[in-house]
Amino acid sequence: MSGPGYPSPHQPPYPMPQPGGQSMPPYPVGGYGDPGYVAPPAGFQVGYQPVPDQPVMYQPGPVSPALHQGQPYGAPVAAPVSVPAGVPPGLEYLTQIDQILIHQKVELLEAIIGFETNNQYEIKNSLGQKIFSAKEKNDCCTRNCCGALRSFDMKIKDNADREVIRLIRPFRCVSCWCPCCLQEMEVQAPPGTTIGYVKQDWNPCYPRFSIQGPNKETMMKLEGPCLACNCCGDVNFELKGKDGSGKPIGRISKQWSGLLKEVFTDTDNFGIQFPLDMDVKMKAVLLGTCFLIDFMFFEKVGDTNQRNTVFS
Repeated sequence: MSGPGYPSPHQPPYPMPQPGGQSMPPYPVGGYGDPGYVAPPAGFQVGYQPVPDQPVMYQPGPVSPALHQGQPYGAPVAAPVSVPAGVPPGLEYLTQIDQILIHQKVELLEAIIGFETNNQYEIKNSLGQKIFSAKEKNDCCTRNCCGALRSFDMKIKDNADREVIRLIRPFRCVSCWCPCCLQEMEVQAPPGTTIGYVKQDWNPCYPRFSIQGPNKETMMKLEGPCLACNCCGDVNFELKGKDGSGKPIGRISKQWSGLLKEVFTDTDNFGIQFPLDMDVKMKAVLLGTCFLIDFMFFEKVGDTNQRNTVFS
């Protein structure tokens, strides 16, 4: 008796005889499938196709996911996805994109009675696929007493629930009347390893920020409008070189969500654009900058209105 999956010693040799005395090879000549199956054209390859609104469950590594998803036998093998050296673990996907969308989730308790809860966000790519999630870590007293100026730690996790970025914001002022105690945030990736800072620069009219490296060296500048109020339109913060001059190389936008959402809820939508070849660590710092901007200018706590300028 032969083992499972092995031919019997009494099985006739190939080619297999068929009724009528004819014989045929063991595999269909045209390939598997329905009768009349036509082979794909030369160069055809079944690869990874992103599906909108589905979470991204992989990080690029030495082998591309396309090699494991429906490749026909004999098809050309795709080249491995290369990841630059020095990329923090869990941030490999950021090397392949030049745009991030951020959607703030609103808890039911906060939406009904205005009770401030920990902010939560979904971070997506341009196709609407979820790539990360972010959640503020704070206590009830700090949230409701210190309002939008509150200090916090924010954990950013991938879809496998692994923490890949940690944001640390101390309690500081935001008004131009307090130039020695302006906003800043530390960005760590992985947690415990500082990769950069965001620091508010003093200016009497415009919200300006320095995007800094791990040694607090300025890498880029970010500048917003004098009136950070998205009345029926987006609010854009332009990203420029380290001297703040020249053409913008990127942007952080507070996107208009519609009249009802803007007036009656604290939900916010943001978009971040940056060069595809930007250092992935700086992309992570820009992600943290977006959250800092949200708290500074677009966070509403209870009956307190959001801040629109650096004067307030």
